[in-house]
Amino acid sequence: MMDLSRRSAADIAARVNAGTLTALAVAEETLARAESYDAIQPQIWISRAAPEVVLAEARAVDARVAAGESLPLAGVPFAVKDNIDAAGLQTTAACPAFAYAPDEDATVVARLREAGAILIGKTNLDQFATGLVGTRSPYGIPRNAYNQAYVSGGSSSGSSVVVAAGIVPFALGTDTAGSGRVPAAFNHLIGFKPTKGRWSTKGLVPACRTIDCITVFTDDTADARLVDGVIAGFDVADPYSKPLADAPLAPKVIGVPRKDQRQFFGDAAAETFYEQALEVLGREARIVEIDYAPLQEAALLLYGGPWVAERTAAIESLLTSDPEAIDPVVREVVEPGLKIGAVELFNGIYRMAELKRHADLLWEEVDMLAFPTTGTTYRVAELAKAPVALNSNLGYYTNFVNLLDMAALAVPAGIRDNGTGFGVTLIGPADTDRALLDVADGYLAARKSSPLPPLDLEGRMETVKLAVVGAHLKDMPLHWQLTSRNAKFIGAFDTAPSYRLYALANSTPPKPALVFEEGGTSLPVEVYELGAAEFGSFVAEVPAPLAIGTVTLADGSSVKGFVSEPRATIGATDITALGGWRNYIASLG
Repeated sequence: MMDLSRRSAADIAARVNAGTLTALAVAEETLARAESYDAIQPQIWISRAAPEVVLAEARAVDARVAAGESLPLAGVPFAVKDNIDAAGLQTTAACPAFAYAPDEDATVVARLREAGAILIGKTNLDQFATGLVGTRSPYGIPRNAYNQAYVSGGSSSGSSVVVAAGIVPFALGTDTAGSGRVPAAFNHLIGFKPTKGRWSTKGLVPACRTIDCITVFTDDTADARLVDGVIAGFDVADPYSKPLADAPLAPKVIGVPRKDQRQFFGDAAAETFYEQALEVLGREARIVEIDYAPLQEAALLLYGGPWVAERTAAIESLLTSDPEAIDPVVREVVEPGLKIGAVELFNGIYRMAELKRHADLLWEEVDMLAFPTTGTTYRVAELAKAPVALNSNLGYYTNFVNLLDMAALAVPAGIRDNGTGFGVTLIGPADTDRALLDVADGYLAARKSSPLPPLDLEGRMETVKLAVVGAHLKDMPLHWQLTSRNAKFIGAFDTAPSYRLYALANSTPPKPALVFEEGGTSLPVEVYELGAAEFGSFVAEVPAPLAIGTVTLADGSSVKGFVSEPRATIGATDITALGGWRNYIASLG
């Protein structure tokens, strides 16, 4: 496997323009990267430009530079989601029966090529951009670049993975309900979703034509600015395009959902990451809780109201002539639109106008919103069991943004133990796109970031972190139950200051009971990592009244660990004051 480390579009363009690197050399390396990653996830692509075409375009860029042109994206390779037209390649929207050969590039693709960028191929997606998961495609399921057991996020699934895997520095996606933000969060990327009309949608297969946005995935904000500088601008051929505007934004007050309205779907790590992100943002602005209910009501109208009919309109001909050609889950989503009447539609429009007025007035109270991009992530296998319900969970914080005409930028905000990413979305009024990038710069510089995990190139083994507090500690009698399972020592930690420790009565060998109690204290633990199967066999051997539950560490993170049933403390000795199990054993002489 060759090096798949990420590369900056800005750096490539600067070097090609300076003559220290050729577009041809970049193209050759990119083709090799793409071929190499084919051994891991070939399904991230639906089609690729022929190598001779890519190399010819690269030579043409080198000729333009040699002739004295300075190109903003000289020699930069890129990819586009396969619901965006690119001359020379079919547009399928992940539906073979829908495929057609466009006569010309979409406006955004034409502008990128004119700026010197070189198209490598068309990426996979949730069919007709209907989904936030990346699992709804006949071309295969793009998986998270850092843990292939998990979804990449959709619908712009392939576009997020080609950037995360280091094949291209940027890739275009689309965003109607969050598709340009969810995959960014899961794959540790920047997801730039411009204001409606800022980027032309001419040449885009519509999902909901009145609110669709073309987006970009990048590794950093500098590349997002660079791409926006090339693409943004009025397009007379797009009836929804509008004159370019850049509104200022210096957030002094940031709105967040009330705590009782936040949903993390059991994902404690996501909740912790979000609180940490707010702590960073709160250093420069005042964090205030807002009532999320009106925004959520708008979000629900996207799939639970008449806007479903707009998705139906986009594929009505195929839906009525050949419904079996459409993915069953996608068909389940769009088919009800055939029965939505004009009265329901207008009532929905009226209600959305009321909610839009509420959102506009909200900007008089707060300068910006900072929401979780998603509350959790899911395994591919989990999505297969409940494709609609879990998809809806992923859209809990995203679906309202385009309906209420807001700009949004997804930024990394945490790395789960399983390698997948958590993100925060910065949301501002329309036309604050560039200002959001400035805010993101400050946030990313201030947050305590960790190195990215390695790419999952072989199928990452599922592991579980386990905290032990007593007889399983190193050099204690039951430590062999960990070593026999090849448990990896992660480190010594302290619990949150909310626990007490008891020595069980009549236990051989002596064992403790860790009990969560308000007013408790921090206690030392050792954390080990086991394979999922080994963890399961370990849990099966834990005797009552002990059990395996969740233990919160001092830094706010959670791991699995020993807890106890209420009966465990009957006849037990409270040894909390001794400061840990080792001290207790030492006190026995």
